[in-house]
Amino acid sequence: MALPGLAPQPPYRLHQQEQPPHPRMPGRQAAPVGVHRQLPAPYPLLTSTGARSGLPRRTPLACVPEEGGGRLLIGSDFGRPDHPAWTRNLLAHPDATINRQVRDIPVTARLLTGAERATAWQTALAFWPPYAVYQSRVEREIRLFRLTRREPEAREP
Repeated sequence: MALPGLAPQPPYRLHQQEQPPHPRMPGRQAAPVGVHRQLPAPYPLLTSTGARSGLPRRTPLACVPEEGGGRLLIGSDFGRPDHPAWTRNLLAHPDATINRQVRDIPVTARLLTGAERATAWQTALAFWPPYAVYQSRVEREIRLFRLTRREPEAREP
């Protein structure tokens, strides 16, 4: 019930707070409040090629840094039943870029399997334990990708 003379206030919703637009993605929020802001991980902007459309797709993601400068991307989608779209894009077109501190870094993504995946999964769990909860929510195996730097493509004169 609103007090006389005061307009009723909408319920407070953490995820609906206004955020400044991401500098590389006009019109999109920099990160959902209350989700990525709580992650201890760096979250670069991944630009991949759409699996069906062939168009550039930009997605802010959390990643797990590895020794030697590599990065792991975990396709958990917070424990939702389907694989996130960006993982399908990387499977179809593994060459992508990540943007860190206003620099585009060309990378190649490789889906991890077997013992290599098991080792990387333990690294991811040590870095961000809630991944275990996300895996427990779904029957699918969460996809893990290792990003490795590649040489930038030469530009034509």
